[in-house]
Amino acid sequence: MNIGEFNLNKGRIIGWIATRAIDLPKLALRPVESENELAPAYEIIAPNVGGRVVQVGALWEAVAKKTGEVFLQGHVDDPSMPEALPIALFGSVEEGYRVAWRRPERDDFGPAIRATRDNAPSGNRGDDYGFGDSTADESGGLSSQGAAADLDDEVAF
Repeated sequence: MNIGEFNLNKGRIIGWIATRAIDLPKLALRPVESENELAPAYEIIAPNVGGRVVQVGALWEAVAKKTGEVFLQGHVDDPSMPEALPIALFGSVEEGYRVAWRRPERDDFGPAIRATRDNAPSGNRGDDYGFGDSTADESGGLSSQGAAADLDDEVAF
């Protein structure tokens, strides 16, 4: 989704980023001069409420794996924002940049596969689905056998 643009204007790369909750109407890209190969290519700067220019993000050069296209990738971040806004800029200094945003893929979830008797996580393939023995008897009441009975013997109340 495109959320902004940057263009060359009087020797400076200036632009804006806007979403439903964020409006950054006056942004600029300042080239970073560094020998460090991990340094960003640009700092994203903006005036704060007092008019002072502050850094609100950074961009690194990246290459698309499938097409070989060179683009800028980074984020806009500020203590006033709930979280960083990941962005990518496509284009060039001469033709201008389009600012794109994409929701990052989450990698903190396990596979989206529900356990069945065939792929149950227990070692006995479907007997207990990894949760142990039931504490209910055949009628659904609390069993005097199994895990609950063992626990009663071990823990004095």
